[in-house]
Amino acid sequence: MQTKDLIFMKTKATLLLSLLLLLLAGQTTIAQQQRYTVSGYVKDKQNGESLVGISIGKSGTTIGTVSNQYGFYSLTLPAGEHEIQFSYMGYGTYKTTVNLKKNTTIDVNMEATSSQLNVVTVNGQKQEKTVNTLNTSINKLDIAQMKKMPTFMGEVDVLRAIQTLPGVNTVGEGSSGFNVRGGNSDENLILLDEAPVYNSTHMLGFFSVFNPDAVKSLNLIKGGFPAEYGGRTSSVLDIRMKDGNNQNLAINGGIGNIFSRLSVEAPIVKDKGSFIVAARRSYIDILMKPFVKGDMKDTKLNFYDITAKANYKFDKNNSLFVSGYFGRDVFGFGKDVNMNWGNSTATLRWNHVFTNRLFLNLTTYYSKYDYHLNFNNESKKSANEDKQAYDWTSNIINYGLKPSFTYYINSSNSLHFGVQGIYYTFKPGTGTSENGDIQNVKKLYDQHALESAVYIDHEWKPTKKFGVQYGGRLSSYQFIGNSTAYFYADTTPGIRKRLVDMKTYGDNELIKGYYYFEPRISARYAFSDEHAVKLAYSRTTQFMHQLSNTASPTPLDIWTPSTNNVKPIVADQYTAGYFYNAPNDAYEFSAEVFYKKTDNQLDYIDNANLQLNPLIEADLLPSEGRAYGLELYAKKDIGKTTGWVSYTLSRTERKTPGISMNEWFLNRYDRTHNLNLVVTHTLNKRLSLSGNWVFASGTPGTFADNRLEFQDWDIPYNSTEKRNNYRLPSYHRLDLSMTIKGKQTKRWKGEWVISLYNVYARRNAYTIYFKQNDDDPTKRESTRLSIIGSVIPGITYNFKF
Repeated sequence: MQTKDLIFMKTKATLLLSLLLLLLAGQTTIAQQQRYTVSGYVKDKQNGESLVGISIGKSGTTIGTVSNQYGFYSLTLPAGEHEIQFSYMGYGTYKTTVNLKKNTTIDVNMEATSSQLNVVTVNGQKQEKTVNTLNTSINKLDIAQMKKMPTFMGEVDVLRAIQTLPGVNTVGEGSSGFNVRGGNSDENLILLDEAPVYNSTHMLGFFSVFNPDAVKSLNLIKGGFPAEYGGRTSSVLDIRMKDGNNQNLAINGGIGNIFSRLSVEAPIVKDKGSFIVAARRSYIDILMKPFVKGDMKDTKLNFYDITAKANYKFDKNNSLFVSGYFGRDVFGFGKDVNMNWGNSTATLRWNHVFTNRLFLNLTTYYSKYDYHLNFNNESKKSANEDKQAYDWTSNIINYGLKPSFTYYINSSNSLHFGVQGIYYTFKPGTGTSENGDIQNVKKLYDQHALESAVYIDHEWKPTKKFGVQYGGRLSSYQFIGNSTAYFYADTTPGIRKRLVDMKTYGDNELIKGYYYFEPRISARYAFSDEHAVKLAYSRTTQFMHQLSNTASPTPLDIWTPSTNNVKPIVADQYTAGYFYNAPNDAYEFSAEVFYKKTDNQLDYIDNANLQLNPLIEADLLPSEGRAYGLELYAKKDIGKTTGWVSYTLSRTERKTPGISMNEWFLNRYDRTHNLNLVVTHTLNKRLSLSGNWVFASGTPGTFADNRLEFQDWDIPYNSTEKRNNYRLPSYHRLDLSMTIKGKQTKRWKGEWVISLYNVYARRNAYTIYFKQNDDDPTKRESTRLSIIGSVIPGITYNFKF
C-alpha cells in the first residue's frame, strides 16, 4: 500500500473518530440537560381553521415560538413542569401546565373573544410582534381587516387592500396587476394555496380573482425573502385559503349591484375533515340587456370563478388537503368580437409530522392561464359575401412539486430546507384566419422549460435582543426541446437583431441552461421590547417574462421563458429598517429604506412587434434597473378608531443600450410620492364608517416636445429622444364606506355595505394623447384619458348563517 493511501486512511479514520467523539459528547450533554419537546396544532375552536402566527411560550420567560403557516408549533424545554401560554389578537389567552418527562403532543383549540368592537386589549401578546420577527418588508393582512376597508362597488378586494401598503402601486384604474419597489407586474409571485396565479384580476383590473369568502390571510413579502421563495424578483403575495368549517354547516354570501357570491363550508367528519366551495358571478351583461339592441344585443361582459378546498386529518401525524380555482372573464361585442381568458389551479398538499421536531409539507400543483380571441363579420356580411374571421389562442401551463421541511432544533434554532421543481409549457400563440373557404394557420413553436431549486435557511435567536436568519437557494433552469431555437447576430444597440441561424431540438434536449446561487440573510437587534432595527440582503432570480409594451399589462400579454437569447432577471436588494410596537400593542410603526439593482430586465426596440411574431426575441433588449426609496408605515389595531397610514418616497429607473441616449430614464410606473390613509371608526355594534384617501405622483410618459410641418401636416416628434420625459398629473382619490349590521341572531347575521368610490369625482389621467385642433390644424391640443371620472356608488348585502 502506498504512503499516500496510508495517510489518507489515517486522516479519514481520525475524522470519523473525531466526529464520533463529538456525537458522544453531544449525546452526553443532551442526556444531562434532559430536554423534551411539546408540539401540536393550534386551531379556531368555532370552525376548526388552523391559526397562523400564534405566540406560544413558557409563561414568565422569553422562551417561545410561533405556529407556522399550517398551524403547527414545536417548543423544546428542559424536563420538568412548565406553564405554556398560547396567545393571539382577537382570542383569549389559553394556558396549560405540562410536566415534561417525554416528548408531548398538545393540540389547542382557541376561542375568539366575543367583543365586536375590538376595543378590549386581549391578555397576553397578539400574533408575534413586528419587533420580534426576523423578517423585513413583510405586511400581513387578514380578511377581517380587509372587510373594514372602503370597497369598490361594495365588494371586498384583496389587491386593492395591498395597494394601500407601502412600496406598492399601480399605473392607474383598470390596470391589471401591481408594482412593488420598482418591479414589473410580472415580477410578483402570486400564490393561491401555493399554486402560482398568472392573471390576478377580473374585468381588466377592477376586481381581483380571489373570492374574499374563501380567503383566510395573505402575506406580502417585498424584501429579505426567505430561501424557500424563488422565481420572481420583486415580491411574493402568499394567499391562504380557508380550510372549511369542521364543526358546523356555514353559508356565507353577498348580493351586490355588480355581482353576487355564495360560499358553503361544512364538516366531512367533525373534527377530522371539512370542505369549502365558494362561487361568484357578475351580471353586468344581464342588467344591460334591455338597453342594448341591434348588432350589440348579444354583447357579453361578465366574469365568474369557483374556489374549492377539502381537507382530512387521518391521524395526529398526517393531514391531506386538496384545493382548486377556476375563473373566467368573458367579453364580447355582439357576435363579431368575442374574447375570454382565465386561470385554473389545483393543489394537493400533505402535512406529515415525523417527530415532535420535524415537520413536512409536500405540495404538488397544476396551474394554467389561457386566453382566446375571435373576430368575424358574421352579423354584418351580406348573403353573397364571404365569411371573414380571425381566431387566436395562447396559454401557459406548469406543474410543480415542492417538499419542504422544518426542523425545530430548540427554542432558539430552527432549520427550513427543501427542494422544488417546476415544468413549464409555453404556447405563445396560434392564429387562424379565414376568408371564405381559404384558411391560413400561423402557429408559434411551443416552448418548454424545467426550473428546480434546493434551499436551506437557519433561524437563530441566541439572545432576546439578537436574531438572524441566513441561508441560500441554488437555482437551476433548463430551456429544453421539443422546440426551435433562433440565433441572432449582434447589431447596433436599439436596432432589431438579424437572424443568422435556427435549430430544432428534440424532446427534453437541452438548449440552454442557467445556474445561480441566491444568498439570503436577515438580522434583527432589539434595543428593548418595543424598539428594533433590522437589516436584510437577498438575491433573487426570475426565469420567465411577460411581454408588454403598453402602459400597463393586459390579459392578452404573452408569457415567454428565458432562452438562449433571453437571460434570466437577477436582482440584488438591500433593506434596513426601524420597527416599533407600543407596549399595549395598540400601535406599530416602521421605517424602511431599500435599494434594488436589477439586471436583464426586458425592454423593447421602438415599434416592436409582440403579436404572433416568431422572431420576437429580435425586438427585445436587455436592460438594467435600479430602485431606491423610503417606506413609512403606522398602524393602529385597537380601539373604536383603527387603520393605517403608509407613505413611500421612491425612484425607479432603467438604462437600456440604444434607448434614451443610453442614459438612465424613469420607469413607466415610477411614482415619486405615494400616500395612503385608511381609517375605520366603529360608532356602535351596528354601524361603522371607513374612509381611504390616496395621493400619488403621476406616472411618467413619453411626449413630443417639438413638431415638423410638412405639406400642411403637423408631425410631432421627441427631439431629445428620451423616454418618459414628462409626468402625468398627480393621482388622488377619496373612497367612503358605511357598514350597517342587521339584527344578529345565532342562526343569521346580515349587513349592508354602502360605498362611494372617487367621492369628489376626480378625473385621474390614465394617459394623455395629442391631436390637431379641429378649428385650427396648425395647433395641437392634449386630451386627458380617464378610466373613471365620476362618483361610483355601490351597495351589497352580506349574509351568514
